[in-house]
Amino acid sequence: MPEAIEMFRLEGLPDFAPGDDVADAIITLLDEQKKALQQGDILVIAHKVISKSEGAIRFLQDVEPGPDAIELARTVNKDPRKVQVVLDQSNRIVRAVSHAGHKEGVLIAEHKLGHVCANAAVDESNADQEGMLITLPDDPDSSARQIADKLNQHYGITTGVVISDTFGRPWRLGQTNVAIGVASIPALMVMEGETDAYGRPLTVTAPAFADELAGASGLLMEKSAATPVIIFRGLHWTPCDSSSRDLIRSAKEDLFR
Repeated sequence: MPEAIEMFRLEGLPDFAPGDDVADAIITLLDEQKKALQQGDILVIAHKVISKSEGAIRFLQDVEPGPDAIELARTVNKDPRKVQVVLDQSNRIVRAVSHAGHKEGVLIAEHKLGHVCANAAVDESNADQEGMLITLPDDPDSSARQIADKLNQHYGITTGVVISDTFGRPWRLGQTNVAIGVASIPALMVMEGETDAYGRPLTVTAPAFADELAGASGLLMEKSAATPVIIFRGLHWTPCDSSSRDLIRSAKEDLFR
């Protein structure tokens, strides 16, 4: 690994709407700033600009909650229409409980993509219209690949792309950004067979490289700053065909299910 890396945000991107091209917007802004991406750059992009551009949004006024959503909404004191969207996005509900001292309860779900998170990642923050709910893209890995391909073709280089979202973590307070889409970079770096600083063999060490990048991006990707793209420069990595699914623990390894 390098002794130092650069990390900076791309400021000045527009609000995105269905049909917009995220890669084109990045290229246009860099051209206006007389800047260019460099070989090996990695871009971490907040999923909400991808979701908005791909139309992964719902409006509360268009949602008719079913009986399951209405019953579940009573448990967690949430809008049953939002709960219906959560159910639409989920494989299963993991936990649904009231939360003492808080207006709303906690609803943890397994998203259709396999991520376990609050509200199946259905979110209202940074929604630019009243009643808008933003959901995850249908295929964030594919979205990341399309963006990387367009950037690579334009600049004649190889870049990596991570699409991120903000999740809570079991047994720990607070939230951090994690990778939900990956292109070109390794999602997971398996170090089994290598040695530590004292020459001892590593047997289970596997840094979640894409998650580390996503987490670090949160230091600059402030929700109030409208800076959804963070660029990392100077990292050493080998291009590969990877997926964010590489980071999801299989159900048979779930010790708490």
